[in-house]
Amino acid sequence: MAEAGTTRELVEMSWDPITRIVGSLGIYTKIDFKQRRVVECYSTSSIFRGYSVFMRGKDPRDAHFITSRICGICGDNHATCSVYNQNMAYGVAPPPLGEWIINLGEAAEYMFDHNIFQENLVGVDFCERMVRETNPSVWEKAQQTAAPHAHLHGYRTIADIMRALNPLEGEFYRQALQMSRMTREMFCLMEGRHVHPSTLYPGGVGTVPTVQLFTDYLTRLMRYIEFMKKAVPLHDDLFDFFYQALPGYEEVGRRRILLGCWGAFNDPEYCDFKYEHMTEWGRRMFVTPGVIVDGKLVTNDLVQINLGIRILLGSSYYEDWEDQEMFVTRDPLGNPVDRRHPWNVHTIPKPQKRDFSDKYSWVMSPRWFDGENYLALDTGGGPIARLWSTALSGLVDIGYIKATGSSVIINLPKTATMPEMTFEWKIPQWSNTIERDRARTYFQAYAAAAALYFVEKALDELRRGNTQVWTPFEVPKEAISCGWTEAVRGVLSHHMVIRDGKIANYQPWPPTPWNANPRDIYGTPGPYEDAVQNTPIFEENGPDNFKGIDIMRTVRSFDPCLPCGVHMYLGNGKVIKQVHSPTMLPEI
Repeated sequence: MAEAGTTRELVEMSWDPITRIVGSLGIYTKIDFKQRRVVECYSTSSIFRGYSVFMRGKDPRDAHFITSRICGICGDNHATCSVYNQNMAYGVAPPPLGEWIINLGEAAEYMFDHNIFQENLVGVDFCERMVRETNPSVWEKAQQTAAPHAHLHGYRTIADIMRALNPLEGEFYRQALQMSRMTREMFCLMEGRHVHPSTLYPGGVGTVPTVQLFTDYLTRLMRYIEFMKKAVPLHDDLFDFFYQALPGYEEVGRRRILLGCWGAFNDPEYCDFKYEHMTEWGRRMFVTPGVIVDGKLVTNDLVQINLGIRILLGSSYYEDWEDQEMFVTRDPLGNPVDRRHPWNVHTIPKPQKRDFSDKYSWVMSPRWFDGENYLALDTGGGPIARLWSTALSGLVDIGYIKATGSSVIINLPKTATMPEMTFEWKIPQWSNTIERDRARTYFQAYAAAAALYFVEKALDELRRGNTQVWTPFEVPKEAISCGWTEAVRGVLSHHMVIRDGKIANYQPWPPTPWNANPRDIYGTPGPYEDAVQNTPIFEENGPDNFKGIDIMRTVRSFDPCLPCGVHMYLGNGKVIKQVHSPTMLPEI
């Protein structure tokens, strides 16, 4: 359609829904095909969940069982964060062995989820069949381009890598599915059931620790490590090729570097879950928390991170809570707490018709306030923020992993058929589509290396006769608390207020609202919107056969909910194509 008052011809194109098991994401765009660029983007969510509403009045000890059902993919991340939250409220910390078991479970979850998403969903966006259809010239180059690390992963050309990523029939695609099964088994060894843990509680775990338990985990872990020794160089070759084959591709999905990481993997030697000590034990996490602005570390202090969180409205289907009760005016250290902090949020849904000039999403708009600006932090899908924050802080050094201040070095030991290998993730120039995807592969190796360390620590506890995995506790009448971790997709915090022994307010803030939020009250677009808006279009198809692959790669680089359907229309609601394949592939 021609936009009045301009010489550009803008075409409205939308993908709605882009869904995963929980939630419903829609991406609405205007594209200038003459300039080959996305001009506008709106991110919408059409589902209201309401956990913060029906948690009120519940027994706080039920919080992790209930909140794990927020998601059917990363429910254990919610359960873990809720348990951390409760530990603070109850003044309890697990015995060291209990904490190592929790860390092993979370490491397995990162390996499982990142693997299946990277290879069986994101990888399909770069596979032979997709590239053939959207960029025939790139496919021709791929056939003529040798893979620099062929001696490690076994694929002679970039085209061979792309073939290996073809869904269902590709060799690497199928190998990844096997790895996903194995890593899921690793999680179940530690926490009983995936994705809603059955042995995870405040104060520790109900898992029975034995040498056999950790040996069963370790044998699977070593097979996964062998797989990672192929996966890391394979993806480096693939992603580097796109920069070479399509000059300027670094601009696809690029946005200002505004990254948030809340840290993961507590060290039981230092973590007592007390708010008063949160700065210290937060910095001892094996993934270091941090806020990154324009590539620089602003803070790695969880107290400062907590106090800076603001929940804004603007384009969201909710009523404001300005006239509602403030649950918390000061934190346990005496610092003032803002009305728009999660502790004080009141969830008041207000359904209405979608209007892109006003309200158009069920997602609120979390921001981090630096004292002057409300920053639209993103997680980059999780791994890029985690690696960037850990690298800059330079605090992690456990033999298998070392943060240098500008990179993260990952050492993987000798496995059945491959020698010891060292990988180094270096802080990139950009926060863009390719680097978000690249970081996901490196973080799988990071999680595997961390798990090796956790297994060693757990076995050491057993050898010394320290078999306790749970600490008893009592629920206080009054408390305020918060839990911090990284869900697979990025930052996850749970904030709770207890009154008279019951939950008065419970606010879970996972990565989805941080990444998928709409324009806030100041007109600042959310990260999906910002990353897609102004992104160049490299796809060779015109409007009549447009797949939107550069847009889809960008959205998927944030690891949104699993795509289960895509609808596409042109102009005034006219449907031009409707595809039910997860990645808009040709017919299989």
